[in-house]
Amino acid sequence: MSFGLQVYDDETARKLTLVALEAGVRNFFSSVLAGNQVGFAKAVKESGIPREELYICGSVVSNRASGFEAAYKATTKGWEANMKAFSAGGIDYLDQIMLDYPAKDASSILGQWRSFEAMHEQGLTKSLSVSNFSPEQIDCILDDEESTVYPCVNQLPFNLAVNGKVPGWGGSASAVVQSNRDRNCVVQAWAPLGSSTGKFNKKIKTACDTIGAKYDKSGSQVALRWIVENGAAFTTCSSKKEHFDEDLEIFDFKLDPQEMLTLNTLMGRVAVQ
Repeated sequence: MSFGLQVYDDETARKLTLVALEAGVRNFFSSVLAGNQVGFAKAVKESGIPREELYICGSVVSNRASGFEAAYKATTKGWEANMKAFSAGGIDYLDQIMLDYPAKDASSILGQWRSFEAMHEQGLTKSLSVSNFSPEQIDCILDDEESTVYPCVNQLPFNLAVNGKVPGWGGSASAVVQSNRDRNCVVQAWAPLGSSTGKFNKKIKTACDTIGAKYDKSGSQVALRWIVENGAAFTTCSSKKEHFDEDLEIFDFKLDPQEMLTLNTLMGRVAVQ
């Protein structure tokens, strides 16, 4: 579970990051799209929590650049801006940097990726990841003989509201996870409770609430547990400590096979076990 900072000002990001840290969150996705990396970094410094206890992921948006050289330059400018923003909190390396959206063609994607590899080579990030990549777009990197580092995470709209139809992937929930796993990528769900991808339908919401009552959990906790049971991770946004607590308290119970089958069937796709 990671806290994915959303679009709000630096001061709000600072305050919410401190709340998250107090709740015990140690994994953070600070997207450049949110525009508040400085506020996040200041909270990390203010908290006094040792850097090595935190897992921090930044992001770069360079998908509009066309051609290898243009994509390389735009991506380099992006991760340099990340490092400048994070330096406000004394953060001088990242655990992960994410390519937020692929460029339009293979040559441009490889330009993006070569820049990330240069960042990795300089020791500024420990790992590289992607967001919203299709199988073909990941394979563009994997199949290139010059690639030296490979994506370890693919962030996708993966939740009970997408009806099993993850854009570019299709198939059941477990098939999406397995197809990424075959490429050594962990699926990380963005909007894990629906939100921007669409709300849960009434039947799914009722099923989550009913299952949750059995475990003394909320319907939202069941929906998050469904993601974990499928072998994926998730990044979520919260604004109150009790919400952070709730998100973290999904690792002390498991859904049984029938409950997983119920949820997958209500999605319209039965997961392949």
